[in-house]
Order: sequence, then C-alpha cells, then structure tokens
Amino acid sequence: MSSKHAPPPLPEPLRVPVADSHTHLDMQDGTVEEGLGRAASVGVTTVVQVGCDLKGSRWAAETAAAYENVHAAVALHPNEAPRIVHGDPDGWSRQGARKGGGDAALDDALAEIDRLAALPQVRAVGETGLDYFRTGPEGMAAQERSFRAHIEIAKRHGKALVIHDREAHADVLRILAEEGAPERTVFHCYSGDAEMAEVCAAAGYFMSFAGNVTFKNAQPLRDALTIAPLELVLIETDAPFLTPAPYRGRPNAPYLIPVTLRAMADVRGIGEDAMAEAISANTARAFGY
Repeated sequence: MSSKHAPPPLPEPLRVPVADSHTHLDMQDGTVEEGLGRAASVGVTTVVQVGCDLKGSRWAAETAAAYENVHAAVALHPNEAPRIVHGDPDGWSRQGARKGGGDAALDDALAEIDRLAALPQVRAVGETGLDYFRTGPEGMAAQERSFRAHIEIAKRHGKALVIHDREAHADVLRILAEEGAPERTVFHCYSGDAEMAEVCAAAGYFMSFAGNVTFKNAQPLRDALTIAPLELVLIETDAPFLTPAPYRGRPNAPYLIPVTLRAMADVRGIGEDAMAEAISANTARAFGY
C-alpha cells in the first residue's frame, strides 16, 4: 500500500480523554473493535456513530446497543431525502440505483427514524439539514421537509439535533429559528465563518470542528474557532472523510482526533489538556450521556 493511501500512524496519546462527536465506523476499514481499540489507545474513549440513511441508522442503533462507549445518531442525510422521493438512477448512495417513491416513501422513512430515535442508546437525531452542494433545486423541497421533520422528532424525544450544513448557512439558520431548535443543537463539521459563529453562539448552538480546520485554506474556520465560546466547541473526525493535515487525503478514523485537537488548542492559545477537558465536558452535555 503506498503511503498516500496507508492509514496515518497513531498520534501521541492525549492525557485527558475525549469523544469523537461524529464518525461513520460503518464506512471505515477493519472491525468496530479494532477502530475503538485504536481510538482508546490514544485517549479517544467515546464515539458518536452517525447514520445517514435507514440502513446506516439501524446499524448505528445496534452498534451503540452493543458497545457502552458508542452513542448513536439516526437520520436521513439531506442528500438522502431527495433520493427517496425522486429516485437515484445513478446510484450515488450506498443503496445503488433506485426508483423514486414520492412523498409517501419519505413519510415511511421518517417514521422509521422516529421509531429509532426513541431508543435509549440513540442520543441524537442527525445528520440532517440542508446540502446545496450535492442537491439541485429540484431536491430542495424534499430536503427541507425532511429537515423540519427531523427537528420535530428530536424535540419530541428530547434528543440532540445534529446538523449537516453545506453551502446553505442562511436557510439552515432560518429553518431552525422558524421551527424552534431543540435544546441541544450541534453544527457538525462546522463550515461557517466567524460572523456565523457569533449567531450560533448567541443561539447556544454547539460548533463541532473537524480535520479541515487544519487545512491551509481554512483560515475562516480558524477565525470561527477563535470566536466560538469554549463551552460550545466540540471535535469530530467525520471519518473516513476530512483527515487532518499532514495526512489529508489518507483514510481518517477516530484515533486521529488528537491531531485535530492539538491544532485547535494552538488556534485558541490554550494547552491541549484544557482543550480536551472542555471538549470532553461539552460532548457529554451536548449528547446527554
């Protein structure tokens, strides 16, 4: 395996254990045990496993039931909702090519998310939100309907809401305000600027930073991290995606959290232990464990 595709080495362990607030173990190589073991060996002792479709959400709930240090989030990803309604002839998702089932199929899928959201090991409803990068105008109505339904499900079950916001900041914030955000709302892979961080801070939304905060061109993200109140900051891998520098482009996994955390501590001008202590407390508060 050439080094650019090889898994990065284990980083120096953290002294204060933390949680990976957003990961996709089902998309990573190796077994769940191996992934959790590597993570724990460097001080990443808890993970939130996030579902993006019905199959992935069921898997997240089952995995969280089986492992004490795994918590589940269940949802239809913003790009999944239009595929359910209109079909996915190109097979973009992991289900392969499929025909559209219309609004009735979306209702059925949302009913299943609602059922899963009631389970005790499911700590959050997400990732839900809006994605204007992957979905064109024809899919926006389905995305928005799905997003509003997920907000209602999260509130009814008293669960956190995990937001996927890609190139849709204003509409995501507007819909949250219109529906009334759940008590605990997390912007996963925070992608806004410092100005948006002020809006999120005022609303009490958690901002979760991923490996892309380490990228050269990510100064707006670092500016946002500087502005975000420390008690609202979370960390995530979004693994297998968004591997932090200097390993960008190689497979990501929860064990790489220390790389991102050290970069975040530098941006804030605080020690890594102080950063880890804050993040550890924040994640437990955000997800209610």
